[in-house]
Amino acid sequence: MNHRSTSASTQLVWVCMALTLVIQVALSSPLQKSHPLGHHLMKRQSAFFRLECRGNYNKSKFARLDRVCEDCYNLFREPEVHTMCRKKCFTSYMFKGCVDALHKKMTK
Repeated sequence: MNHRSTSASTQLVWVCMALTLVIQVALSSPLQKSHPLGHHLMKRQSAFFRLECRGNYNKSKFARLDRVCEDCYNLFREPEVHTMCRKKCFTSYMFKGCVDALHKKMTK
């Protein structure tokens, strides 16, 4: 083997090692793991943008707002209540009505 073929072989080994490292990092990424809450978190984050929410996604705040709409749906059992409550990132009149209805129910 001459110097050029040895150099090419060394470069090939380095390229293979680099690709292996990149693949390992990609496969160990938190989004790629089949974590039971990972899919749920991604689902909520996509809902955040689908509902036209702006700013930074805050898991805790979004969950609280979403819970208001879930409780409101459970109170009235009308399918459109949940959808309309979440509309425009929880700024609809339905959301405000749900907050009032749930507050009244809790104070009785």
